[in-house]
Amino acid sequence: MSAAIPRGPRAEAPRWRIGWPRRVFSQVLLMQLTIATGVIVLATGLFLSRLGSQLDDQAMRRALAIAQTTASAPGLPDALVDTRPTPHGPVQAQAERIRRATGAEYVVIMDKRGVRWSHTSSEEIGRHVSTDPSDALAGQEVMEIDNGTLGRSARGKVPLRDEDGRIVGAVSVGISYQSVRDRLIGAVPGLLAYAGGTLAVGAVAAYVVARRLRRRTHDLAFSDISALLAEREAMLHGIREGVLALDARGRIRLVNDEAQRLLDLRAEDTGRPLDEVLPPGRTTDVLAGRVTGSDLLTVSGGRVLVANRMPTDDGGAVATLRDRTELERLGRELDGTRGLIDALRAQDHEHANHLHTLLGLLELELYEEAVEFVTEAVGVHRATAEQVTERVHDPLLAALLVGKATVAAERGVSLRIAPGTLLPNRLVDPPGLVTIVGNLIDNALDAAAGTADPLVEVELSADDSTVVLRVSDSGPGIPADRRDVVFAEGWSTKEPPAHRKRGIGLALVRRLAERQGGSVRVTDRDGGGAEFTVVLPEALAEEPSEPRLSTAGEPR
Repeated sequence: MSAAIPRGPRAEAPRWRIGWPRRVFSQVLLMQLTIATGVIVLATGLFLSRLGSQLDDQAMRRALAIAQTTASAPGLPDALVDTRPTPHGPVQAQAERIRRATGAEYVVIMDKRGVRWSHTSSEEIGRHVSTDPSDALAGQEVMEIDNGTLGRSARGKVPLRDEDGRIVGAVSVGISYQSVRDRLIGAVPGLLAYAGGTLAVGAVAAYVVARRLRRRTHDLAFSDISALLAEREAMLHGIREGVLALDARGRIRLVNDEAQRLLDLRAEDTGRPLDEVLPPGRTTDVLAGRVTGSDLLTVSGGRVLVANRMPTDDGGAVATLRDRTELERLGRELDGTRGLIDALRAQDHEHANHLHTLLGLLELELYEEAVEFVTEAVGVHRATAEQVTERVHDPLLAALLVGKATVAAERGVSLRIAPGTLLPNRLVDPPGLVTIVGNLIDNALDAAAGTADPLVEVELSADDSTVVLRVSDSGPGIPADRRDVVFAEGWSTKEPPAHRKRGIGLALVRRLAERQGGSVRVTDRDGGGAEFTVVLPEALAEEPSEPRLSTAGEPR
């Protein structure tokens, strides 16, 4: 007995599953074909229904016209009155002649009692009609479709009058309803041929549209497109770069949260032209494509931005914006820190020299000379700090000026506080003024360094709530034809450092001044060089009023 051989699981034959297609191309094509087929079927049914009603109406009117012609035949009323209803009578003969001539199914002539005097079937002559003749015998003309002894027919009934106009009977004519149906059925093949041709044209058009849609959607499924849209929304609103999309007409098509923050836009601005929602300037020109290039610097609302613009296939563009405000600030702080380090390094050497000199004086027992040397060395730095703090009462700004004085001394430039400087400690926006003063002094130091008797002078004055800042230098100055260009973003005559780009400082100064309702201008300095003047209205807070004393000498 042979051992049983175990059999594995039987391989199932593949089953074809009919379901809704996943691709956009297939779904759109199927929907269009279904809609086209449904519309054509509905239109064909409505046309056939309308055609059937028209054929019924034509048959009833034809029957009525034959009945009217029969009732107007001469001698028929007299024959109906003077003879009897027989199969060979004159009334039957005349009715049959009219029936054969017109192709009607029957021509029935009846008397006032409703008794037939003529009929297609001679057995029915002398009998009462099968349908109600009262309306025709009452003088009315009747059109209807009804069933009789010969089946369903389209009928027309008219009264029969004698020469005096008296009703002596009625005429009823019927048109076979089968002939009407045959005409309707005969029209169906042609109508279906037209409908089939229309459906074929619609199918070709649907296929062309679906093919074009497949190319535009890269043959993705609707679920894939929905997922891509969801991912795009999450990505656009989650990234830290601003994204602004424009259509071919320059209207905003998309703006994410970061771009709204950087450009001070609203979600309601979507769909509006870019030139309407942004003020004129370099930022608008860069985003609109009127200024071309990569990593273009621009200033918007006191923010330093780096913009890149990429055209799209439909004639629009997508612009990306990066906020470099903090990076520029850190870069300038790095420049200042490096300057301070260099100054401290130089002071370290100077301090060592002072200590060696002091040690020598003490070893030589020249104690009075040693005291004078220490007093003079300490007094120079103390005098600079005291000079600044006596005239500039804001601690943040005073610290900036002291630090810049040290950097200027290391670079061989004299930084001087003008005698007319006096600034109270009531600044509304100290960091903003520090940024303005720091940028102007940095530019002035760069311009004055390397010239004969290099000098930078700073003057700060207050008039009620207005602050006026003047920074002048002994550099080469700025030609009159370039005094507006120096405030443009990205414009500079110096090579940029490794960690950042130039051409931002003066543009940022102008934006910060305009943001506070102020202005900035550049003129020639007396004796050569340039002088920058910044006017900041409402830069100082109101001075607190002193409390009034009561008669007892205590504040109220």
